[in-house]
Amino acid sequence: MNEKDIAPIILASKSPRRQELLTLMNIPFRIALKDVDETYPEELSPAQIAVYIAEKKARAFDESLTDDEIVLTADTIVCVDSLILGKPEDETHAFEMLSLLSGRKHEVYTGVALMNKSGLHSFYEATDVYFRNLSPEQIKYYIETYKPLDRAGSYGIQDWIGLIGIERITGSYTNVVGLPTERLYRELLSM
Repeated sequence: MNEKDIAPIILASKSPRRQELLTLMNIPFRIALKDVDETYPEELSPAQIAVYIAEKKARAFDESLTDDEIVLTADTIVCVDSLILGKPEDETHAFEMLSLLSGRKHEVYTGVALMNKSGLHSFYEATDVYFRNLSPEQIKYYIETYKPLDRAGSYGIQDWIGLIGIERITGSYTNVVGLPTERLYRELLSM
């Protein structure tokens, strides 16, 4: 099997990083967006939250899918000491998040949902990320220069802060970018 065997993909994400990853994978897609309430039950684990939100996003397309389409949705969250870090509200919040991550290990969870007329299939990937100690000046420079307000945990691993601040990761790099591509590829080929 290869990319030609994958059904047409509807990417329900405005993330330029997810779009770039699919393009690099040579998987044709079109973008379609629907507004979805991203709240979740408080008793869920971080992995369950990521999958729950990805599934909510996919179900928004339930009535509009054609027989040969697959809708792809994803949600990425950052977790440190059981605290969920979503997207920051503003630059001050981003500074607080990055200060919390500095010098510590945290986890990144991406939930992915694939839905076609046959049903909904979902999974998640988890990656451990280890930040070195970052100075307040480095954090401030990053926020002012890279404007990471659209990113879970207030950072992009592929940005300057990832290049100078991340000592190592355990798990999928592309998961931290926002889409675990190797696992996604296997799952798409099995549909």
